[in-house]
Amino acid sequence: MPRIKSSIKDVRRTKTRRLRNRQAIATLRTSVRKARTTTGEAKEAALKETIKVIDKAIQNGYIHINTGSRYKSRLTKTKKPAAAKAA
Repeated sequence: MPRIKSSIKDVRRTKTRRLRNRQAIATLRTSVRKARTTTGEAKEAALKETIKVIDKAIQNGYIHINTGSRYKSRLTKTKKPAAAKAA
């Protein structure tokens, strides 16, 4: 453990940030998993909600913009074949 006052604050700050980052990434992954597994009419709503979560993660710096774009692209691809099969 550090003895210097600023280092003690750094440890506390780092711990808080790490917990916040882990929670945000966990929320993101849960949302993406939910959007992938949802079928039927709820799929559209799940995709819309997941895209909001992805955009928020990009905005807050939890993931890179290209990573977010890749997630969104792959999720919207899962929507299109279902629409094509129905038509």
